[in-house]
Amino acid sequence: MPLFILNIFLAAVLMVLTGSGSISVFFLGFALGYVILWVTSPLYPETRYFKKLPKTIHLVLYFLKELLVSNLRVLWDVITPRHISRPGIIGVPLSARTDLEIFMVANLLSLTPGTLSVDLSEDRKILFVHVMFLEDAQAAKAGIKNGLEKRVLEVMQP
Repeated sequence: MPLFILNIFLAAVLMVLTGSGSISVFFLGFALGYVILWVTSPLYPETRYFKKLPKTIHLVLYFLKELLVSNLRVLWDVITPRHISRPGIIGVPLSARTDLEIFMVANLLSLTPGTLSVDLSEDRKILFVHVMFLEDAQAAKAGIKNGLEKRVLEVMQP
């Protein structure tokens, strides 16, 4: 059984034992299950679970932070009388190669207000992104490469 499924099972067992259907009890059980699995990790064959889960949590937290910041930036642009947006389209060279990696980068970018994945080059090496607040194209490209794409690749690649 994959360790992730086993971890969810341990969280569900804690929910049943406590008689609670609360999401906080589930997360507590998940955290306790992770610790139990980590302590017993010598019993399992080689696994990437203990490296991937923290990176996945880091990606989710990074995305939520970017989502909040970009929402506030777009909100400020909408409610103020003078608009500060300088829209533009940039071509971001991708390190992502598989369909799933490119899909994740493009869709997480599109979910963030102020950015929208527009197109992918035919050789699948450049992602064209519409940016609502484009002050510096190179900085925007570096922000996407060193931010979202880097974290997606940490989770997706072995």
